[in-house]
Amino acid sequence: MIKVTLITVTLNSEKFLEDAIKSVMAQDYKNIEHIIIDGKSTDGTLAIIEKYKDHVAQWVSEKDYSMYDAINKGMKMATGDIIGTLNSDDMLAAPDVISRIVENFETKKVDAVYGDLVYVDPDNTAQVLRKWKGGEYSIKKFHYGWMPAHPTFYFRRKLLETCGYYETHFFSAADYEFMTRYLYYHKVSAAYVPRLIVKMRQGGMSNSSIARRLRANRRDYLAMKKNRVPMPLIVSVLKPMIKLHQYTNIGLARFFT
Repeated sequence: MIKVTLITVTLNSEKFLEDAIKSVMAQDYKNIEHIIIDGKSTDGTLAIIEKYKDHVAQWVSEKDYSMYDAINKGMKMATGDIIGTLNSDDMLAAPDVISRIVENFETKKVDAVYGDLVYVDPDNTAQVLRKWKGGEYSIKKFHYGWMPAHPTFYFRRKLLETCGYYETHFFSAADYEFMTRYLYYHKVSAAYVPRLIVKMRQGGMSNSSIARRLRANRRDYLAMKKNRVPMPLIVSVLKPMIKLHQYTNIGLARFFT
């Protein structure tokens, strides 16, 4: 039976972490290894981890350099055949999410899968603010700035040997660089799971201000250039623009503020 490792990174995550853990516990697929990497939290995060320790395979609490440094730690601890991440303030969208992911790995004989994601109001997770549909996979989509929703991206652990870990010097663009390196540069086989995988609370490192969005765009450009995406300067401009259709109730202005 295929084993799935889920990595959750935490830092002062007491407000929402319990929801994330419970969404993993609710899965009907039981061969799940849930690893939590905590960045030395000072709030009630560790008490929550301790409360659910029987449902967490491994956890550590120590200083790290960034979220992606912490994910790298988790991937080095992982023993699953497949690896995915679940942010501490996110939730798996339904009890059969992992079952469907494993099914797609088995039936489509691919090395990576991804699906759909919705951004929800932090305090009212029934209110959807933005919808991110992954769409059918084509490597040519990277020429237009496309990327899968990172929290829905799962891959075979064996790929770490050839494709590598997150490169933390890309900061908030490290997830984009990671997926571009795997799917575009290394041409890892991938399939789209046409279903909602994750409910993600609204917020993010790269989109919280215009200055941060510009820094993120430059890092996207560097990631594209490194992985030989054609015309990286133009594509880095297109990348945020092709996401505008995802917004539903919050207005386009929220994308830039």
